[in-house]
Amino acid sequence: MTNRMIAFIAGLIASACVAYAKQPPVVSLSKPNIVVILADDMGYSDLGSYGSQIETPELDSLAQEGIRFTNFYNTGRCCPSRASFLTGLYPHKAGVGHMLSETDFPGYSTKLNEEAVTLPEALKASGYATYMVGKWHLGWADEGSPNARGFDRFYGSRGYVDSYYTIVPGTDIYLDNEIVNPAGKDPVNHLHPDREFYTTDTYTDYAIHFIEEHAAAKKDQPFFMYVAHNAPHFPLHAKPEDTAKYRGKFKDKGWDPFRRNRLSKMIEYGMLPERTPLTERDAPDWNTFSEAEKDELDLKFALYCAIIDCLDQNVGRLVDALEENGQLDDTLIVFLSDNGATKETGLFGINGHDANPSNYEEWGRKGGWTSSLGRGWANVSNTPFRRYKRENHQGGIATPLIAWAGENVDLEIAAGSLSHQVGHIIDLYPTFLDMAGAEPLSERNGQAAPELAGESLRTVFNGESIGPRTLYWEHEGNRAIRDGDWKLVARKDQDWELYDFSPKDRWWNNDKIESVNRVLVNAEKAKELENKWNAWAAANRVEPWGIVYSNMRAKWEAKKKKQ
Repeated sequence: MTNRMIAFIAGLIASACVAYAKQPPVVSLSKPNIVVILADDMGYSDLGSYGSQIETPELDSLAQEGIRFTNFYNTGRCCPSRASFLTGLYPHKAGVGHMLSETDFPGYSTKLNEEAVTLPEALKASGYATYMVGKWHLGWADEGSPNARGFDRFYGSRGYVDSYYTIVPGTDIYLDNEIVNPAGKDPVNHLHPDREFYTTDTYTDYAIHFIEEHAAAKKDQPFFMYVAHNAPHFPLHAKPEDTAKYRGKFKDKGWDPFRRNRLSKMIEYGMLPERTPLTERDAPDWNTFSEAEKDELDLKFALYCAIIDCLDQNVGRLVDALEENGQLDDTLIVFLSDNGATKETGLFGINGHDANPSNYEEWGRKGGWTSSLGRGWANVSNTPFRRYKRENHQGGIATPLIAWAGENVDLEIAAGSLSHQVGHIIDLYPTFLDMAGAEPLSERNGQAAPELAGESLRTVFNGESIGPRTLYWEHEGNRAIRDGDWKLVARKDQDWELYDFSPKDRWWNNDKIESVNRVLVNAEKAKELENKWNAWAAANRVEPWGIVYSNMRAKWEAKKKKQ
């Protein structure tokens, strides 16, 4: 453990035990720069400041100087979370209730719908320059591209990004509207041709490039930058020097010690009530595995940790670039993940034992669905919660969120503070408009714009509360509502479950880990919440998943026949 990490942990423990003094009044900047960094498939507890053993000193430093949220949510899946962030709407209302497949239903389309005003469009109307790098995944066609939806500059993929070293079909790399790294070719980092192309590094290179361009030509204009990394999404492509830091650290211990340690740290940091237990482990006992299997699992988690480690290094590079270009003091930085860790596609991940240490050279840089974390380690990543990406239990939708503000930004964030305020990714849009002193746009291309679904968190950043919330989810038939301290949740085709999150003197009455289903003893409350969820679904273009899926399959098959 480095001295920097030791100092950080000591600071967190100290900050959890004392009342936070407000920082001195800051110079008001009416329109701060806004930088949002989005991780992909990262679990709730995968940062050091959220209990992890992974080395993330750069993000931990932002946490120590900023605020961490303990009750923040995404939508549980990639495209829907990005749609909600960029429109301030629930995903179906924005046309992205699923994964950009063609259907006959307006809530499940191939791109953001035309009526939704995007965040960069709204901020541009308020005088902002807008930049994006990384994974868009909200429309492949020109009319649905980042440049068409409000970004001045863009570098990255319009689709998904299932590789770090290569460009797989459907993931051509664009600079603005020009393909600069087509699929199937060896990609080049055109800014630094001497450096190997690796998405996390190259995306950061372009983010820095845009910052430098802005500082040279538009220094007095505020900017919004969206950095959408594919890390740590599968496949497990990690750089050797990063992997070496973690390889061999897990083979003799297995998952139990790491789950226990993460939980212990979160309690110590004040993020969870004392005596909060671990959820039941969703994997076999470590001692039941052979030595070869333990080595395979060790490698896969080492690679995953290395990917997050590299992501953190690049956050540090971005922060340094802001400082070197005189922009850091005027900037609000927010970091979060688009969904929880993924169990795809089983205990040993995608391709199972076919991706193992003996043939690592064959799959270690091969793009697509070639390798992944696996269920047991995803269970660690989502500590202390149940379930995974795609689902609406806490493990699928709970995200770390760190907010940090430069000294000229009109916020008084108490350094190292925690917020237990319930928040959702739909809240970032109104928060940033509030920070920019801007109003939502009432229309787009002559069409009336839907009302924003979230609430501004500006006062929450300053340590206040906006009170209880009612929030909703649906994805592939998984569904949930959180209403104050009650949460009603169900997996696809299964019965509703009811949990009480209210803060009381015993952990099972503050059941954030969803361990005691109260649906039978609180049947009236469950029915009340179900009725609320049904009304929300009807108002937000949510359709029964079985009908949507059948329609989607029919269109896939019809398209194949034409080909």
